[in-house]
Parts: sequence; structure tokens; C-alpha cells
Amino acid sequence: MLSSTGYSEGLHDELLAMRAEDERVRLELTVDGSLYEGYHPRTADVHRRNGARLLEIINEHGWTGKSLVGEEGAEAAWIIAQHAISDPALQHRCLTLIEEAVRKGEIPAWQMAYLTDRICVFEGRGQVYGLQFDWDEAGEMNPCEIEDIENVDERRRSVGLPPLAESVRRHREELAQTNERPPRDWHARQLEIQEWARSVGWRK
Repeated sequence: MLSSTGYSEGLHDELLAMRAEDERVRLELTVDGSLYEGYHPRTADVHRRNGARLLEIINEHGWTGKSLVGEEGAEAAWIIAQHAISDPALQHRCLTLIEEAVRKGEIPAWQMAYLTDRICVFEGRGQVYGLQFDWDEAGEMNPCEIEDIENVDERRRSVGLPPLAESVRRHREELAQTNERPPRDWHARQLEIQEWARSVGWRK
């Protein structure tokens, strides 16, 4: 069924429901304190199911831009793609479709930037826009490694993002409102991340 604006209400509502389930599980794990103890199995299960359904949708329709599902639906699809971290093939495919959708004006360029950086970090490469953060060895929350950091603000500006310094400040302010703390053993955490990345196919 099409809405009064011409997009698919069914897909729009389904994508928003998938996003809401993701947020519900995240909130429950935040409340009980287990969200920050690694990639929780409940979170992983939601991400896998949502990712599998998103794949079915894009196989049939291509990327779910605003013309198909409205702006809210398009953003929900992007979040689902962002969270499909155990499926490298799906995230790479989504990035290709998202890049095309940006060129057509179907979604904002910053959505492409976020998924680009997420893939870079999972693959162990320097990110492009400085959008992925993690605890560093000194216990500070900072952007993960950035390729050509001298020109990062120019790249950020090109996709509608504020300067990196502003993003770091905001990220730390938001972090201070949560219960997330640096890992007790930073080196052990890095090994766990690398092993997980290999186990799902991000790295060899």
C-alpha cells in the first residue's frame, strides 16, 4: 500500500518495527548493565534477523531510499545495515547501494560515510571520516585510526558532518551520561575484537 506521499507504508512500517526491536533490546541490556560486556548474544540475534530481512528487501527493491520508504524508513534501513556487523558481505553490498542512493539524492551522504568507516575499522584499515570510536590504551574514548587525518575535516564537510574535534567532544559528553567504562584489560579486548573479526570473515 502506498502512502499519500507515494512510498510503501508496509515497508516503511516494517523497517521502523525492526529498528524499534533493536532499540528495545539495547535499552534492556543497558538497564541490566550487560550492554558493555561485549557483543551480547541477544543483540547479535536481533542484528542477524534484521539483516536477513533487509537482504530480502534489497534483493527485491534495491536500496530503500526515501522514494520507497520515506525518510524515516530510509534511516531505519541504514541503521539496520550499520548493525549487521556479523555479515561482511551484506554490509559491503549495502554500501554499494547506499553510494548509488546518495548520488540519486535518495539519502544523505553522511549515511554512506558512517557505513564506510564501520567497514574500514572491521577490516583493520584506517577510517575515512573519523566516525568510529573506541577506548584507546590510555582509557580515553577517541576515534579509531584515521587515514590521512590532516584532511579529515575536509572530507567530513563534503558529507555534511561537523569538524572532528566537535564530534569527539559530543561523543565524550554523551558517553559521560552512560555506564560504559574502559575495558579492564585493553590488550585482551583488542585480541577479542580481532578474533571476532576473523571469525565472521572481516579479516583473515
